[in-house]
Amino acid sequence: MHVAMTLLSIALSMQGTDAPNASAERAQWLHRGVQVGSTYYPVALFVPSLPAPSDGYPVLLFLHGSGERGNDGEAQTRSGLGPYLGAHGEEFPAITVFPQAPADSDWSGDQSAAALAAIELVEQEFPVDADRIYLTGMSRGGYGVWEVALRAPKRFAALVPVCAGVIPPPGRDDLRVHALPADAADPYASLAQTLPKTPVWLFHGALDDIIPPQASRDTFAALQAAGHPVHYTEFADANHNAWDAAYGSPALWSWLFEQRRHSSD
Repeated sequence: MHVAMTLLSIALSMQGTDAPNASAERAQWLHRGVQVGSTYYPVALFVPSLPAPSDGYPVLLFLHGSGERGNDGEAQTRSGLGPYLGAHGEEFPAITVFPQAPADSDWSGDQSAAALAAIELVEQEFPVDADRIYLTGMSRGGYGVWEVALRAPKRFAALVPVCAGVIPPPGRDDLRVHALPADAADPYASLAQTLPKTPVWLFHGALDDIIPPQASRDTFAALQAAGHPVHYTEFADANHNAWDAAYGSPALWSWLFEQRRHSSD
């Protein structure tokens, strides 16, 4: 499924000291962008130093949280997956896509469309393995994982939501999965029944006081009951920042890059 819209690109590279905590001198950080309607969405790209496999590069789409929203094109690389790539980019095999959502927005509607358009931009510029496109996000971006996956249900080989939820946590009515029916009796079951059987690995901090870990526990239980291939890891000592531990887990990357979308899906 592809999203029809105008794609724009800016040929600015971020290398060496311009990359976030860069240690991989041969890897590239590039600035690109997509436009949906009248809104321009900056996109940062991490391009591996490793040569493209014969089938093309795997692609990982990362959706940032609330604090990284804006239009500077860089804040979305400074928390979560960006710092991990700064430290481990030399051996990281995937082109990683960092769209930036505007201030005061979420990952529903046009923002989901922009995230999918960012993948299309990468497919136009680089050799890509269409069966190894993955989706992850943290906090508000974890909610966005469900938004984008429900919008493009056959697009991704695996999903990795970190400290995410489905319904609003206490006092945060702005955090919800808008792609699900607002009147669903059981939103978790609705998600599990609507989402294709894409492999999922959820991560959460047991001490999270922003999005309680029960959100991921309930999501895991619903996906498991519906027969989804799903894993759940809860970090006993982590608060809302479960992303450093999640993205720092070698087991995640070993698992993720083994996942392939079935070509007939």
